[in-house]
Order: sequence, then structure tokens, then C-alpha cells
Amino acid sequence: LQDLWELGSSPAEIVEMASRCLTKPKEARVLDLACGKGAVSVRLARDLGCRVKGIDLLPDFVRYADNKASEFGVASLCQFVVGDINRAVERETEYDMVILGAVGDVLGGPEETLAKLGRTIRRGGFLLIDDAYADDESDGVYHSRERWMASVRAAGMVLVDERVSDRDELSSLNREQQDRIARRAAELRIRYPDKASLFDGYVESQQAECDDLETRITGVTLLLQA
Repeated sequence: LQDLWELGSSPAEIVEMASRCLTKPKEARVLDLACGKGAVSVRLARDLGCRVKGIDLLPDFVRYADNKASEFGVASLCQFVVGDINRAVERETEYDMVILGAVGDVLGGPEETLAKLGRTIRRGGFLLIDDAYADDESDGVYHSRERWMASVRAAGMVLVDERVSDRDELSSLNREQQDRIARRAAELRIRYPDKASLFDGYVESQQAECDDLETRITGVTLLLQA
């Protein structure tokens, strides 16, 4: 993934959605869970002046995010730490906005995810969740829009905005990213031939996810208010 900074969520889309609901962004505290390499956090700090804390499990990603924050001149607004987001949601509280981008069921199904995230935001605070809708509940990995909306209501939250991914744009982005991933995987196969099956398996799993997003499920970004 070394050629990719923006992993998963679209920073531009999230910044635009955040700008519409954070009335005083320079006073806002934002938590970016599973922040990856910090693309969303850095853009929020640079474009809106938000104070952002990003948490990710991978130390290399956190180091990369720190470097990017310095590169864009927002190191004073960004804090990146290595950590498990399942533990983070138990102790992080009183945020104006919390972002969970493109990590699937790491926190559980929709009901459990919203319950955990609901404890991290202040009253009236916002959640930005990047996920996907399945046609029905038979998928097992992704969930239907009906289930998500029922979970939102059960959590006492309000749907403020809902952005469905454009499949043509997504297809173009997926091809570009997959090409970069496949090239790096080919380099790694040469360096570590005994692990070739691991690299091949990763490329195949990424391609399968791309195929699902283009045909079987629908990418969506939800903006919810407590």
C-alpha cells in the first residue's frame, strides 16, 4: 500500500460533509477511528482547522500520518496514535465528530457499532460512517439499508446526510489503486518467493472487494447526529 495515501474513505467528501455540520470547525474535536495513513484527518485539519485525533493499529501508518501532518503544516492540530479502536471507543468521549471509515464490522453489526460510537460523541455530536449497503441481509458481511436505518432509529440518532458512491467513479478509482497494489505485490513476490501465495491472496481479496463494490453492494457515507 506504499503508493496509496487515501485508503478507503474519500477525504474530499468527508471534509465537505463535515463543513456543513460543524458550525465552529476550529473549535471542534474530531476522532478518526482506523485513520489509516491520516489522509482524512490531515485534510480536516488543513481545510477546516479541526483538532483531530487519529487512531490506527499499524505503527507504519501512524508514522506516515505524522509525516503528512508535518508536510501540510497541521502537526499542531493532529495527534496520531497506535491503538485498537475497539478499546478506543471505551475511553474516548465528548467529541464533536467521530469518523469510522471503510473498516466493515470491526466494531460489530450496525446496532453494536452505533451503540459504541454513540458513547464517544457529545450530545448533538455527529458520526460519519463510511460503509456499504447490501441488497438484503443474506450477505453476512454488509447489511441492508433497512437494517442500518432501523439501527439509527434505535440508537436515537438522526440521518443528516447520505452519500451513495458513483459506480463509474468508483470503478475508475478501483482500477487505479489495484494496478498500484498489484505492481508492489509483484515486487514482493520476487523478494520473498516463499511468501508468494500470501501476496497473491491479498491482491485477489482486494479485487474481490472491488468487484463487490461495483456490482453487488453499494458504497455509502452516512452522516448521523446524536
